[in-house]
Amino acid sequence: MEIGAEKVYCFSCGEVIKAEAEICPHCGVRQKTNPLCQMKNPGVAAIASFFFAGLGQIYNGEIGKGLILIIVQTVNVFLMLLFIGFLTYPIVWIYGIYDAYTTAEKINVEMIR
Repeated sequence: MEIGAEKVYCFSCGEVIKAEAEICPHCGVRQKTNPLCQMKNPGVAAIASFFFAGLGQIYNGEIGKGLILIIVQTVNVFLMLLFIGFLTYPIVWIYGIYDAYTTAEKINVEMIR
């Protein structure tokens, strides 16, 4: 059987199925990927966190971690009035960039496996 635009191989059992099939009729494995489980670009994640701490984490699908970083950075802005924020803000900012980049790489490694 020829594989073309209408037919593909099942990710799990290798049987030829319709391209639009969400579940393989032979083995029952879901074929469509979850939009949150896609390859991530580490550069995009790092740049997003560069412009606003937490955005890279949200891009990577780590919504909770991203929101926490946003809240922490908001508190750090107010702590700048006490001069403590001038130390804590850049530390959290650099951590956010590093974490977004390395998390995106880990997601990509897991997607390949």
